[in-house]
This record gives sequence, structure tokens and C-alpha cells, in this order.
Amino acid sequence: MAKRLLSIWFPRLASDISLRRRPVEGPFALTLRSGNADHLHCVSPRAQAQGLARGMALADARALCPDLATRPADLGREAAALSGLLRWAGRYAPLVARDGSDGLIADVTGVPHLFGGEAALRADLHGRLARIGLAAQSAIAGSRGGAFALARHGGGILPEGALAEGLGKLPVSALRIDHDTAETLSRVGLGRIADLIPLPRAPLAKRFGPALVMRLDQALGTRSEPVDAAPEPPHFGVRMTLPDPIGLQEDVMAGLTRLLERLCDKLGTHQHGARRLLLELHRVDRETAQVRVGLARPMRDPARIAALFERGVGEVEAGFGIDAMRLCAEVTEPLPPEQLGSGKTLGGPKPRSEDALADLISRLGNRLGFEQVQRLLPAQSDIPERSFLLAPAAYSEAEAPPPRRGPPRPLLLFPPEMVTGARGAQPGHPPAQFRWRNMRFSTLRATGPERIAPEWWFDDPVWRSGIRDYWRIETREGPRLWLFHTPQVAGWDAGGAQDWFVQGEFA
Repeated sequence: MAKRLLSIWFPRLASDISLRRRPVEGPFALTLRSGNADHLHCVSPRAQAQGLARGMALADARALCPDLATRPADLGREAAALSGLLRWAGRYAPLVARDGSDGLIADVTGVPHLFGGEAALRADLHGRLARIGLAAQSAIAGSRGGAFALARHGGGILPEGALAEGLGKLPVSALRIDHDTAETLSRVGLGRIADLIPLPRAPLAKRFGPALVMRLDQALGTRSEPVDAAPEPPHFGVRMTLPDPIGLQEDVMAGLTRLLERLCDKLGTHQHGARRLLLELHRVDRETAQVRVGLARPMRDPARIAALFERGVGEVEAGFGIDAMRLCAEVTEPLPPEQLGSGKTLGGPKPRSEDALADLISRLGNRLGFEQVQRLLPAQSDIPERSFLLAPAAYSEAEAPPPRRGPPRPLLLFPPEMVTGARGAQPGHPPAQFRWRNMRFSTLRATGPERIAPEWWFDDPVWRSGIRDYWRIETREGPRLWLFHTPQVAGWDAGGAQDWFVQGEFA
């Protein structure tokens, strides 16, 4: 069976997509910044009719067309649209690949008869694209290079054995060669592909480089060029259609358990774990209820995941019944196999402490929000307020505190609170009695001082007063407090009073 390849070119993919979302009356173009100036990235047919072209400076374009409407180009959205078209083109061929940033190439060998012939296949392709507002040109030929060249110069169908005749009238730039080589060929009188076909290959390669000969042979079909279709990323989704509608929570959870077993098997095959899952419950009245859960760490354990769905499934209104279910892992992360502990219990393997913590974070995160469940991480700083960081527990790993030398830190740290009624204080010593939080305390034992200097590279208003002297105070009433004062600014009155603050409490 002769090889047949279909090339699809989208000459205005970016502008067509943008105009589908927000139509514009009149000339329209997308702009892309290059260097210090904006240039046209893609133009609409109306703008093209007024002489505007891709690559033109925006200032020159506005001089030719003052009423030109523009928007910034979104290269990410353009690439995503081409990826969607690649999946959609699978209806015409088993192998479809990207062909540049604005085209597709498909191997349609043995497929056209399913559509009534190659002409009917192209007609169906263009009809569907026209209905969604995308301009396209296509060509079918016996080589990838031939289909590429013909698609970008009018399109059509080249019968078997007619590559040289059909491509001969096209310019040499259709061979996918660089602009400089095409210009050089035109200057020496070789402006069409037909002018290159009878020339000997060795002198041609020596004069213009081997890339020209390779592209010419690929276009004529004498050198093979396969369709290198990249493998599609795995889709982690399963579904179930029920013979009779269900409505009880127990029945929904039983169906979910079956879906989870299938989904986790697929995740295990690809060594991935789910981080966010979506359960869609399709009701008889064509309404859809959604239950979404997040996980604190990648997981593919059906029993542990099912427990997180119970609360959301219990709040679903089944209506006249649910007749279909769909479960999809929206976000996944790599999860290689790992050796579990050998401890056994009557109910199965003994749960690990990190798994129990992850389950707790998942339950709290689904109720409160994963950004609200935080953990403390150590930070390199002598300033008490900067000696730790707050990070979402679901998106960070626990870290052991670094080994510390010097005085211990309090178990509870809070913003400084001023004490009142300080009495019996002497220079270089804490007060013998003071009031804090409407309670009176007497100093039993004091350890210190520990002098901490502010970090001069941070402009912290709280520390603008200068150094602090910290004391560990054991009170007769029981609490063990962390007091400090600022000797550089604190003034002594006739009674020996000084401003003291409490910033922490020891266990």
C-alpha cells in the first residue's frame, strides 16, 4: 500500500483563536514584543487585505491602517490550541504529529476509503474546521515534504507517482530550507523545484549544502521521513455507566471504590500518585454534581482516598438518581514504588506515622483549605521572629531544626507585651516584681542576659530601637517567661524603673 500523508496548515491560528473568544469588527492583529519594539505576530484577513503582514513593526502597521485593533499574543494559548487540534485530528489518522508551530502532519495510509476517498476526507476536515471558525489549508501527497509544500501553496491532492510533476511548479522556498539559501538559488536562476530536480546531487550539495539535497529528496519521496508522533501523556480518568439509577450514599461509595481501584492501578502502572481528584456524578435529569478532594502528598491507595470522599458524597443531592460516574486525577506527581514496613495488624499492614499525618492534613485541607494548614520550618536567623517560616503543610516537607548552641528558646513565642509595675530592678538585672496580663509575678530565679543585635540588612521597625537583652525568668507563681529590655534607649528614673517586655514562655 502506497504511503499517503496529510498536511494541515493553520495560517492564522493565533488570531482565529483570539477572535473566537472576543470578536472584533475591522482589521485585527496580535502583537509580540521583539527587542524594543512591538511587531505583528498574526493578522486577520481584513488586516491582510490592507497590506499588513506578519513581522511588520506595529508603528508601520498603524501608519498603513490607523483603525487597526490589537491584542498581545499569548504563545501558551496558541500552543495549547494546537495540542487540542492534534488530539482532534486523530479522527482522521492513527498517527498525528506537530509540523512546526502552526501545522500538523498525519499518516492517512489506508484511511481515506473510510470517508469515501481522499477528496471527501479533505472536505470533511475543512467543513468541521470552518464551523468552529479556523482557517486551514491541507494537502495529501506521497511524502511528508511534498504534502507540506503543497499545503502552504494552495493545497490539493497529488496522486501516486506525481510528486515531481506536482511539486515542480512550486518555489524552492517550499522545500523547508532557510531564507538565505532560497534567495541564493533564486539569484542564480533556480527559482522553482523543477529547476533543481534534473541537477546532479553532488555539485548541488557542495555549492548549497547537504540540507538542500536532503529536503529535495524528502519532498520527492526518495528519502524517507516518518511521522514522529510524540506519545500522548497518560490520562488518569475512569468512568462507569450504571444499569439502574442509584441514590444512596452507600451505593455511590461502592461505585467510587471500584473506580478508585481502576484509577490507582493505572497510576501505579505509570508510577504516579494523585494530588487532586474530581468525582463527577451524572444524574438522570442531565445535571452533574462534582466532588473534588485534594491530597497532602501523592497517593494511590484506594481505601485512604475513598475516606476523603465520604463527606462530599454525603452532601450530594441525588435527585431522581445517578446513572453514571466519572473519576479523574486532575493533578498527579511522580510516585515511584517504595518498600513498606513489615509490621502487621489484624486489619492489614500497620499504617506509618507519615501516612497518618498526611491523611490528617488532607482532611483538614479539604475542609479549611490547604493554604490554611501550615507547618513551621526552621530559618537561619538569631532574631526570634525570623527563626522560623510558615509554609503550607501540603506543599512542603518537614525539616528537623538545626543543632543549636547557646541559650534555649521558649516553647511559645508571641509579639512583645509590655509589663507594668516593675519594681526592684537594678542596672543589668531584671525586675524583682512585675505585672503581666493582669497577674502579679515575683522573680525566683533569672538567667541572662542574652544580647541579640538587630539584622542591619532588614529595615524592621520593631527592631529600630537597637539591641535587646533577654532574660529567662522563673517566677514563684510557676510560669517561666522570656523577658527583654533595650539598654540603649531605656531610661532609668529615680525609682530605678525600666521598660521590660515579655516575648515568650518556656515549658
